[in-house]
Amino acid sequence: MVPGHRRYGGRRSSTGERRTLVTDDVLLRTEGRAAHIVLNRPRALNALDHAMVGAIDAALSAWETDSSVATVVLSGAGERGLCAGGDIRAIHDDAKAGGTASAAFWRDEYRLNARIARYPKPYVALMDGIVMGGGVGLSAHGALRVVTERSRVAMPETTIGFVPDVGGTYLLSRTPGLLGTHLALTGAAVGATDAQLCGLADHFVPSALLPHLREDLARLPAHVAVERWAQPAPEGELAAAREWIDACYAADSVEDILERLLGSGVPAAKEAAVTLQSKSPTSLKVTLEAVRRARELSTLEEVLVQEFRVSCAAVTMPDLVEGVRAQVIDKDRSPKWTPADLASVTAADVERFFAPVRDEPTF
Repeated sequence: MVPGHRRYGGRRSSTGERRTLVTDDVLLRTEGRAAHIVLNRPRALNALDHAMVGAIDAALSAWETDSSVATVVLSGAGERGLCAGGDIRAIHDDAKAGGTASAAFWRDEYRLNARIARYPKPYVALMDGIVMGGGVGLSAHGALRVVTERSRVAMPETTIGFVPDVGGTYLLSRTPGLLGTHLALTGAAVGATDAQLCGLADHFVPSALLPHLREDLARLPAHVAVERWAQPAPEGELAAAREWIDACYAADSVEDILERLLGSGVPAAKEAAVTLQSKSPTSLKVTLEAVRRARELSTLEEVLVQEFRVSCAAVTMPDLVEGVRAQVIDKDRSPKWTPADLASVTAADVERFFAPVRDEPTF
């Protein structure tokens, strides 16, 4: 039995013995040769907290040496999506109180992200519906990443005065051209085809076929099961936008990027500029620097250490508390950023986010 979980239940199925391991917010079960992790906070869009990270890590530890488990499958409860990200209300409260709980959460979460990336058994992420922030960290580092027509994949951290983490800057720094820089700064959500183009997903399976895929994962090798149900994805949007995205986001600074976007004459570029103008100026400058530095780092683990430093700095700054207040708590969508404009964010202000901190994660 995986440590820390409450009870077995379940019944026989056509795929063989089914065992279910139940917790409040993470459901763990095996069906045939597949072990399933189900994020189970549907009313919170399966937002990830520290206890859930521990439960998932413990399950992966147990299944890694369990010869009866050939494949691990991640999915989310409810109809809305896999995971909307970390529990930002808890992070807001910790930041407001000057606590240390967020750093402890990120340390374990980033270790889990790295573990998923190097997991020795096929790790299949069913990225149906909303997949954002911490949900990307749980899924996009997996071996087989399945998107559907309902998928909306994003790293929207600049909206709340934060910076992409969970290995997001590693992934977004390695997209074709500067698509990842565009996604990191704007926080834009992409569908199935664009997620594949950006290296955030591998296969498209219509959501109606996911039950059949789950059945096959119980009895077939993971890659065989996924490829059996995979189909060509619907047309995306980013490939056609590469020309203006690459030209505009190659500028040296956020200010110059904005100038190019506004002057490009492309309506979508102007929309991107308007989006950037609503984000935290500090978050934009730190995010651009983080993505560019991540491109020069060799491994996911190195990037996760950088992200830990950035996250620990962000939690001490006013914009994270203010961003969560405006977007999630009061929902007035009118954050008052500090500083309020890009010109007031200096190079020294940005550099402070990358300074080493205590108790950095080790892998």
